[in-house]
Amino acid sequence: MRTNLAYSEYTQNNISIESKEKLIEMLYEGILRFNFQAKKAIEQKNYERKSYWINRSVDIFVELINSLNFNGGEVAKYLNGLYSYQIQLLSLANAKNSIEDLATVNKVVKGLLEAWREINAKKNLD
Repeated sequence: MRTNLAYSEYTQNNISIESKEKLIEMLYEGILRFNFQAKKAIEQKNYERKSYWINRSVDIFVELINSLNFNGGEVAKYLNGLYSYQIQLLSLANAKNSIEDLATVNKVVKGLLEAWREINAKKNLD
């Protein structure tokens, strides 16, 4: 039930999303926003809110995994493993109130977002 939460929220709030490419970008940005909120909650010792925000990030990763096309080659297998590992790190961050684990996830997501934007910029130039 939660697996479609992230996708549903973004599609409901952004009915006029131009493309799947834009949606993926928005999902990566959502993870970064939710992790920022989780970090603030940890610093404020508000563990209920921390769990809420981390679970939202996990939901997005689950949706990203569900959207992978495994017929497309090795990239989908790599991303599946990478996303799954990020979920593990988020679970550790939740269990240990670990800002460091959140930072590790953010570093990966920032790299993915940057690469995604570069790929799509090149597509638009072709």
